[in-house]
Amino acid sequence: MKRTDIGGQAVIEGVMMRSEKGTALVVRRGDGTLAKEFHHKRTRYKKGSFPTWPVVRGVYAFFNALSDGMNITTRAAEMLGEEEEEPSKFEKWLAKRFNKSAMDIVKWVAIVLAVVLAIGLFFLLPIGIISLLELIFGKMSAVWSAVVQGLVRLAIFLLYIYGISKIKDIRRVFMYHGAEHKTIACYEAELPMTPENAAKCTRLHPRCGTNYLFLTMAVSIIVTTVVSALCTLIPGFTVWHDASKLNSFLFRLARIVLILPIAGISYEVLKAAAKHENLFCRIVRAPGLALQHLTTKEPTEDMLEVAIASFELALHPPKGDLEFDEKATQPKPEEPVDPEPAPDVPQDNAAEEADK
Repeated sequence: MKRTDIGGQAVIEGVMMRSEKGTALVVRRGDGTLAKEFHHKRTRYKKGSFPTWPVVRGVYAFFNALSDGMNITTRAAEMLGEEEEEPSKFEKWLAKRFNKSAMDIVKWVAIVLAVVLAIGLFFLLPIGIISLLELIFGKMSAVWSAVVQGLVRLAIFLLYIYGISKIKDIRRVFMYHGAEHKTIACYEAELPMTPENAAKCTRLHPRCGTNYLFLTMAVSIIVTTVVSALCTLIPGFTVWHDASKLNSFLFRLARIVLILPIAGISYEVLKAAAKHENLFCRIVRAPGLALQHLTTKEPTEDMLEVAIASFELALHPPKGDLEFDEKATQPKPEEPVDPEPAPDVPQDNAAEEADK
């Protein structure tokens, strides 16, 4: 069985595949044709530098994934060929103010809003729920608070994934997600890369981002619980923690800082669990693989065709960057055809006709 480091991302009506050589993006346009792009990898960091250290590289990968994911999603929407909405006055003002295009401003605003939503939904909301539970059932210890808060966060995450899976457009993205996994599985099974063969393969993959998200939740529960337990060993901490609701809230809020090391640790755990087949690694992978039954759906044959085209482009890229040109795909306007000139009529014949 082959192993490949190629991984991907499902986008609107398409699939991105990333290899060591670069990033391929293939999107099916409204007319049924495939729009393709490939950009060779530009090395961000030198080997051995701080961003490539274990755990630290996971933090950098987390933020790069946010930025790259938004760029890929935006570019896929452009390649679809659909008409873009006119930027609002506020977006135009921001673009002028920061000397950036309106699309760049919207992209970064979306990233900020996504981060704010994630913190609110998965950190502040659980803190609020814990506070409500303490009002009903009484004060919890710091350790129990961390455990319950982690479980509440996990429940919110599962409900969120289940809820968005019911949205029609998101479901199609999940189908392309399944196509991406099946394509990689087909290659690793050393089968000819055809939609028919890929359809027979599994849509679950151990290196999926879904596994990373679940691992982040699980590691978060473990890390915050351990940190809370260690804090209780500090003389006077329990008294300070229980002195007021504000102190308790500030302590919970401070644990948000742990997001970065948690992201780094989860990244390392995912890489290790995907490489090995021992019992421990299979146990670590199991919850994430089970969750992929929600985040991936069975794709159609034309979706598999898109995923295979993207995979092949990432595996065998062109020498230079391949840029999709929408203008080149548009039919050229037909040149006006001059009317055929009327045949010349001899003058004497014309006179004869007139006499008649």
